[in-house]
Amino acid sequence: MEPMLSVRNLVKRFGGLVAVNRVSLDVYPGEVVGLVGDNAAGKSTLIKCVSGVYHAEEGEIYFEGRRVSFAAPIEARRAGIETIYQDLALAGNLDVPANIFLGREVKKRYLGGLIRTLDEDHMLRESQTVLNSLEIRFPSLTVPIDKLSGGQRQAVAIARALYWKAKFIIMDEPTNNLGVVEQRKVLELIRRLREQGVPIILISHTLPDVFAVTDRIVVMHRGRKVTEKRTAETNSQEIVQYMVGALDDTRAQLQEA
Repeated sequence: MEPMLSVRNLVKRFGGLVAVNRVSLDVYPGEVVGLVGDNAAGKSTLIKCVSGVYHAEEGEIYFEGRRVSFAAPIEARRAGIETIYQDLALAGNLDVPANIFLGREVKKRYLGGLIRTLDEDHMLRESQTVLNSLEIRFPSLTVPIDKLSGGQRQAVAIARALYWKAKFIIMDEPTNNLGVVEQRKVLELIRRLREQGVPIILISHTLPDVFAVTDRIVVMHRGRKVTEKRTAETNSQEIVQYMVGALDDTRAQLQEA
C-alpha cells in the first residue's frame, strides 16, 4: 500500500534556529499516527509545512503519490488536506450549518436570478446528513456555536472537514481542555474517521488519548524525529523517555553507521 502522505527529509529554519531537522514521515490510508513531543519539539512547525502555512527550505512532500508544495493553506485544503487547530476556526455567533458552510455558503435564486439568498434549508439538511454519518446527535443545529460544549464544537469542525471531502486530516490537540466524557466522544469520532478510511495525524500531549486511537506514534525532540513505534509495541513510559531526550533511536542509528 502506498502512503497517502509522505514527508522526506524536511527542513524548516527560522533564522539560525532549525525548527524541523530532516524529518521523514509516512501516513497510510485509514491510519491514525500520533505525533508527540515536548514543547518546541517541532510538531506544529512540521504540520504547518505540510498544510501550507510554512514553506520548508529543504525536503519533499508527496500527497497521493504526487509531489506537492502548497503556497497557502487554501491550496492544501483544495488538495484534500484539512487541519483542525485548537481554536477550531469556528464563528461563535453562527449556528452549525453556517459554520459547516462558512465561506462556501449555498445560495438560491429568485426572479430569474436577480435576487440571491442563502439556501438555509439545504445547508441544514446537508449538515444533518454529515453529522449522521459520524453518528453525532445534537438537540438543535440552529443554536449559536458559542452555546455548544467543547466536544460538540470539535464534532462540528470534524464534520465540516468531512463534508468538504477531506482526504487527510491533521488534528492539533483535539481533546485539550475537554472533560473526560467529551474526550471519549472525540476519540470515538477519530475511530469512525479511521473506519471510513480517512488517515489522521493526531498531535497531543495527552498520551492516554494517543494510545487509545493511534496505530503508530512518532516522537519529535528539538526538531528531529527521534523514534517511530507501533502503538501496540510500546508504552507511555518509553514514549516519555524519547520525548525528554533520554532515548534517541536516530542518534543510535548514526553512531552505528
